[in-house]
Amino acid sequence: MQPLATERIYFENAVGRLVEHPDGYALFRYHPGQRKFSDFQALLTHMSSLLARRRWNRLLGDQRQMSPHTAQETAWIRDVWLGATTRRPSTLYGAMLLAHDVFARLSMNQVLQDARNTGLVYRVFDREEEAAQWLKQVR
Repeated sequence: MQPLATERIYFENAVGRLVEHPDGYALFRYHPGQRKFSDFQALLTHMSSLLARRRWNRLLGDQRQMSPHTAQETAWIRDVWLGATTRRPSTLYGAMLLAHDVFARLSMNQVLQDARNTGLVYRVFDREEEAAQWLKQVR
């Protein structure tokens, strides 16, 4: 009998941790606290690289500890990161775990509204198990 596959850290910085999940998706967990914009860009750029390298089209974003996005971060997600999703050959599926902070939830809602026409299909969850189960159903 083979041992269970484990998550493998792909990248980590002060903003969060990016993991190669053994079920074939990128998992990123925000760390609490304020962020440097360059660290924020680095985390999301590495996520794009991981998805492309593995040819994955699924991600799970754990935003429970996330502080609100800054205006600069929101603009960069909309103009750069989400813009890249329109150049991907397939739909990108995102399962999001809601932030505990109300203002972080509001800032993420704006980002998700901007994502509607980019090829990103997402659902929001309260529990990681539910999010992972949904990702198993989409390809």
